[in-house]
Amino acid sequence: MRLKKIKWLNIVLIIGIVIVLFTPVGRYARAFAGKWIASGSAMVKRELQMGVDNYNWQLVNIEGKNFNFEEARNKVVLVNFWATWCPPCIAEMPTLQSLYHDYGDKIVFMCVAQDKSDKVAAFISKKGYDLPVYFSKTEAPSLLSAKLLPTTYIIDRQGKIMIAETGSADWNSAEVRTILDGLLQE
Repeated sequence: MRLKKIKWLNIVLIIGIVIVLFTPVGRYARAFAGKWIASGSAMVKRELQMGVDNYNWQLVNIEGKNFNFEEARNKVVLVNFWATWCPPCIAEMPTLQSLYHDYGDKIVFMCVAQDKSDKVAAFISKKGYDLPVYFSKTEAPSLLSAKLLPTTYIIDRQGKIMIAETGSADWNSAEVRTILDGLLQE
């Protein structure tokens, strides 16, 4: 009798693991968990702040309009590398959207998708986001390379990377808003 209970428990456990790993239900569960463990963002130490030296980066937005990163020179910029298949990206997207609503006219937002344009368009539409989404046509500047997703950079007017965050973060936090307000005052 006890052996049968253990077998059933193992079967239920395996089914649960399969659901979490291989179904959309699991993707949303991982995104939900990511929201709960999202960290805050901290400024890069002054001695480690590096300047973006190359603004030659060609992108195209979700509507097909070309954008040159050079247009963001001398502005405060938030660059977020993400993908629709990335649970931590999905988890932080609502906080980016909220921040965009309040700062979209003050800083340059660039959500650079690492995914196919049709999937991204469907995702953005389904979620009701109006974030500016781009796709790289040329390679990003070396200082803005993203090996892991999500990766987000906040760059000041002088081109220095003030925040470099990999993993899910709460971009709508008071801490981030204070940092952005300070950068906008410079």
